[in-house]
Amino acid sequence: MIAAVLFLTFAVLLFIGAPIAVCLGASSVATMLIQGAGRPLEAVMSSLPMIVSASTSKFVLLAIPFFILAGNIMEKAGISEKLIRLAETFVGHRKGGIAIVCVIVSCFFAAISGSGPATVAALGVILVPAMIKSGYSPAFSAALMAASGAIGVVIPPSITFVVYGSIADTSIGSLFIAGLLPGILMGIAFAICAKLVGRKSELKSLPKTTGKERWNAFKDAFWGLLMPVIILGGIYGGVFTPTEAAAVSAVYGLAVGVFVYRKIRLKEFWAILIDSASTTATIMFITAAASLFAYVLTRAKLDVAISSALESATGGSTIVFFLIVNVILLIAGCFLDSTSALYIFTPLFVPVAQDLGIDLVHLGVVMIVNLAIGLFTPPVGVNLYVACGVGNVDLKQISRAIVPVLIAALIVLMIVTYIPGISLLLV
Repeated sequence: MIAAVLFLTFAVLLFIGAPIAVCLGASSVATMLIQGAGRPLEAVMSSLPMIVSASTSKFVLLAIPFFILAGNIMEKAGISEKLIRLAETFVGHRKGGIAIVCVIVSCFFAAISGSGPATVAALGVILVPAMIKSGYSPAFSAALMAASGAIGVVIPPSITFVVYGSIADTSIGSLFIAGLLPGILMGIAFAICAKLVGRKSELKSLPKTTGKERWNAFKDAFWGLLMPVIILGGIYGGVFTPTEAAAVSAVYGLAVGVFVYRKIRLKEFWAILIDSASTTATIMFITAAASLFAYVLTRAKLDVAISSALESATGGSTIVFFLIVNVILLIAGCFLDSTSALYIFTPLFVPVAQDLGIDLVHLGVVMIVNLAIGLFTPPVGVNLYVACGVGNVDLKQISRAIVPVLIAALIVLMIVTYIPGISLLLV
């Protein structure tokens, strides 16, 4: 009865197009009311504010607004144009070079913004028209941009890893470094895919640049490239925690934007603060609603029942367990955002993974790669919608064009899933 109310309410709200946070929160409240039937409303709802407060007041989650702020600052400082210019000077003269530039710059920008949609929005306005001009179709150009932007949730520092680490009680520093090689592997796979697709077209290339032009481009982009080095170097060098690193990155980004690139004035900074606060509020609203959903699952002992069923289905096999995890998350990623999916499924997967002896850092990387793929998977992949707007194509066109890139991503997912060394080597 309780499970039926929870999941049916959630499904109905999702079907009618309600925001995901409303779906999670409303279905949870409805279930709590059913569970507390016959008791005073105050008694039933008294635990709600405590649950929401406890889930959103974790110290580690303080990293989220700072990383968002740092990414927005560096975006407004013009680092995206400088990174694009740097990549163009090195690979722009090759056939399909602009597509490779798209992937490379997305990897670099991901290490600054940590957000998939932000990467697509910041880089797409420049790179999608450039790819179209070089000979790629508008649909594939937008599709490649959408997929490349998803690397932002895998390459550190990633907001999604912060969320997973807070739920699974796992070292965020270890998660950051574990995401580095899988993120690079995704970038390589997308670049190869772009080269293969480009063989069918008459692609134009940029003129080959001189060593001096490359050096000048590197100098222009140096301060932006230094940000991930400071963040990750500080964390792994024991200088500061991931949360403190987020604050340092925001201060560093502001200093670079104001004093080095001189693009940020008081008016721009005020707009950056508003944008960052809005994005943070959205994520924390989802966090609060998803934690309430997880609480209802726990109180009704549905999480234990689901975990037990999952453990029985695996038969003690890690291969079967990861196969189930991948199928569930690939489907869920088509409809849920990363934060919601993590709050719902992490408490279900972690106990089973621990019983099977699976490293929780490896599990986290597998889950994040799955959810990154969900960002550019129809029908609800948010990166697709951003890329559609940038490339002026419709969802049907981009859904067809994304197929070869999606296949490349699934190959990477299988490699990362069943070769734990890729995630754990640097850790």
